[in-house]
Amino acid sequence: MERPAVDLDELLRARFGFDAFREGQREVIQHLLDGHSAAAVFPTGAGKSLCYQLPALALPGVTLVVSPLIALMKDQIDALSAKDIPAVRLDSSLSADEYQQAVARIRAGELRLLYVAPERFNNERFRALAHQLEIALFAVDEAHCISEWGHNFRPDYLKLAKFAKQFGAQRMFALTATATPEVLRDICTQFEIDTARAVRTGFYRANLTLLAEATGEAERDGRLIERIRSRPTGATIVYVTLQKTAEEVASLLASQGLSARAYHAGLDPETRAQTQEWFLDHSSGIIVATIAFGMGIDKPDIRYVYHYNLPKSLENYSQEIGRAGRDGQPSICETLACGDDRRVLENFIFGDTPSELAIHSLLVDLFDRGSEFGVSVYGLTGTHDIRDLVIRTLLTYLELDGFFAGGTPYYNEYRFQPSVSSAEILGQFDGARRDFLAKLLAQARRAKTWFVLDIDRAVAATDSDRGRVVSALDFLAEKNWLKIKATGVHLRYRRLKAPANLAALSRELYDRAIAREASELRRLEQVLELICQRECQVSSLGKHFGEELEKPCGHCTACLSQTPPEPLVCAVAGGIDESNWLRADQLRMKKNDLFVDPYTLARFLCGIASPRLTRARMRQHELFGVFAAVPFADVLERCRNHQPSPGKQEVIP
Repeated sequence: MERPAVDLDELLRARFGFDAFREGQREVIQHLLDGHSAAAVFPTGAGKSLCYQLPALALPGVTLVVSPLIALMKDQIDALSAKDIPAVRLDSSLSADEYQQAVARIRAGELRLLYVAPERFNNERFRALAHQLEIALFAVDEAHCISEWGHNFRPDYLKLAKFAKQFGAQRMFALTATATPEVLRDICTQFEIDTARAVRTGFYRANLTLLAEATGEAERDGRLIERIRSRPTGATIVYVTLQKTAEEVASLLASQGLSARAYHAGLDPETRAQTQEWFLDHSSGIIVATIAFGMGIDKPDIRYVYHYNLPKSLENYSQEIGRAGRDGQPSICETLACGDDRRVLENFIFGDTPSELAIHSLLVDLFDRGSEFGVSVYGLTGTHDIRDLVIRTLLTYLELDGFFAGGTPYYNEYRFQPSVSSAEILGQFDGARRDFLAKLLAQARRAKTWFVLDIDRAVAATDSDRGRVVSALDFLAEKNWLKIKATGVHLRYRRLKAPANLAALSRELYDRAIAREASELRRLEQVLELICQRECQVSSLGKHFGEELEKPCGHCTACLSQTPPEPLVCAVAGGIDESNWLRADQLRMKKNDLFVDPYTLARFLCGIASPRLTRARMRQHELFGVFAAVPFADVLERCRNHQPSPGKQEVIP
């Protein structure tokens, strides 16, 4: 492959306005320009995106960037446009007109960079478009998501290497801020990157002081307020685990006269955007946030990051503290370590592990659907009591193992608001077309502010095919007679083969889920070990990510304190109260169609939500969470050892 003749320093100055490359950037860029695939593990804020943006200007063809963060895509494209670098994104937030304009620019060859989410590759129309492109560079952001042993595994990432090959991508670039040596090896293996071209820069940041203090749940609020008041004002993030906690802590801080707001995924998009802009514009604002906040946030002067709740992994912790002090000025990152948080985080992990019975039920369902079928993930979660992400992961496994081939998702329901009356719409047509539209619109039922149209019912009522119904709705929207939203997404699959032994496949998938659970529990244990150890915590954190410090940092709790760290004290684990167990057993017998296996009952008693429990409104039941203080493993063992009569128990054949 011919190497482009490029003056990197001149290109950096002329197009990006920087006088010099940061550590690692030139090395990565040179690998890519020399025609090789590469990987980069740079700390948060260390300039990973430049490593594909600059080569995009030098390489023939387009650079395809895969990113899971729509907000980050928007910000980068705005910044590139300001530098007169042509780039677009294709994502779910675009209107129909915006999407068509973006596709037209792609087809015209006007672009240097095209940003997409990993889910976009499930769309057959996009895959057909990608086949027509000369993809000089296939860049994958947040590449740790491809590794099942990483901290934020996303099943759609598993298919990216296959798609890159299908599209004839000339070189791959995987980038992330958090990858252990094991995860980096996994990334390089899956993307076929020579490990000699995997560049890792220094994890250590001398301007960050890392502190941790053991605290009880009753004292934590007071300690947080005391910390904030005793230190100079500055932009602050307080990380919590639950949305409810974010609201409560933000309200508490506001009641103390502190400028604090909550941020979490449960807020409406407008409020989230306003809160983010408020924080970016203020030098002393306090955001109390779940991990939904911070990805792609470019605020260099964050002075404090507090962990009100324990982070769930060292990777999460590293990302979150990495948002402090990007301007190089001293910043403090402090964890108020409460042992009681452990049970909540463990329950999140246990809630993601489906039972073997649930997996078998899912497989029976899928392989009974015929050679071609569409499925609603939402429907599958309720039917088989498996969480959304886990359903998607299992479907991806089955696709990669050659059982199914994925097709373009489709929507089973459309919602619309008419801007003119149906009589006015029908008045524009005559004959068969008018009759067709009359039958189509008659199938819509009125909701509060929208009309709802079930596509399958509309197809049957109009005696037509799906394509004609969807095209008609799109035409009415183009004429501005209807405002349309598509909902009820269905994934489309074609069956390639059937398993030789369904029970054996169920066991194999269950074993993978259990291995994943063990990995997540170990990751949480590493957080607790870091907080409680006597040696330099910064050195240990660096070692976790493959970097050895020559000497202790001198600015973490272990280095600054002359006394051993206090142990994390959890509330004493309760036992299984026999009177409540008797009530639970009676409830199980009464609702044996709901509590079909020990997992479902154990989750209910420990207060772990599941799709089936949520839809049955069992989270409001007085026994939900009655054994929340008891280790999940103890409750599960009791549920397994006290089974209903064989006649009422389902078994895997």
